[in-house]
Amino acid sequence: MKPLYCLLLAMTPVLAQVKVTQNPGRVSVDIDGKPFTELFVSGPEVTKPYLHPLRAASGKIVTRAYPMAKVEGESTDHPHHRGLWFSHDEVNGFHFWLNELSEKNEKNGTIVLKKMGPLKSGKDQGSIAVTFDWKDPQGKVLLTESRNMIFYSDPKLRIVDLDINLRALDQKVTFADTKEGTFAIRLASGLEEPAKNSLPSPKRTGLMVNAEGAKGEKAVWGKRSNWVDYAGELEGEKLGVAIFDHPGNPKHPTYWHSRSYGLFAANPFGERDFYNDKTRDGSITIEPGKMLRFRYRVVIHPGDAASADIAGLYRKYEESK
Repeated sequence: MKPLYCLLLAMTPVLAQVKVTQNPGRVSVDIDGKPFTELFVSGPEVTKPYLHPLRAASGKIVTRAYPMAKVEGESTDHPHHRGLWFSHDEVNGFHFWLNELSEKNEKNGTIVLKKMGPLKSGKDQGSIAVTFDWKDPQGKVLLTESRNMIFYSDPKLRIVDLDINLRALDQKVTFADTKEGTFAIRLASGLEEPAKNSLPSPKRTGLMVNAEGAKGEKAVWGKRSNWVDYAGELEGEKLGVAIFDHPGNPKHPTYWHSRSYGLFAANPFGERDFYNDKTRDGSITIEPGKMLRFRYRVVIHPGDAASADIAGLYRKYEESK
């Protein structure tokens, strides 16, 4: 009976459709038996946590490989644009956005792993809970970030919810007014908007659209909106990536630092640049012991914003929260 029992166990399908696995320096997420992404939390080149790569349900990678790897046809600008990440430049004067080791600056801070919380796998969803310390160049902790990430199983969509809580410790923490931030994705080359200086291959096919129907970088960059979708074609497949700004986020609806070269970021702070007005101050200060909370949803979908009904998906997100 024992060999038969073992055989039956081997033949039994794995119930968890979202599998979350801890590995050295990273956490992997598989959905429906296929790799989706990895959360990088530590390592010699990890100056802030990031998800890389992100994949559509078909398996197509929608994020740029550089600087983790070099791929022919990709641009190699902005090495601090790693996959999907949350950080900000000029936090108490220290840089947590432009903070690659190659970007040598005595004011570069780091976001380092403090504690790995529960990792949960499940039939419909899986989650990662993790805590980070935001440290200045001398190693002093300015704030602690508690992050919960939920990954959902879906036959056509890849959906990630992020709940980020920032707690100041024994001093005020100010997120200064700068466009260099904050919740961001660097997209694959094929999803970039075509421009005169684009590399010839792969063909750049992307177009960004916001909730108001504005299209293209000039109409979307620096404007406030509930969501922005960035869609194009990758290896013959039409697909896109949307970011939803939670209704409870500071300054909702957020401003968007979205560029034609594939940077795609929600940034509530950079008002001086967005309005081209040096008299504005978009900074936010967290008092000692207090918290600032940000929530976002990322949706990777087939088709464009209209065919994927991004507006309808946002309404459901808004109602559910």
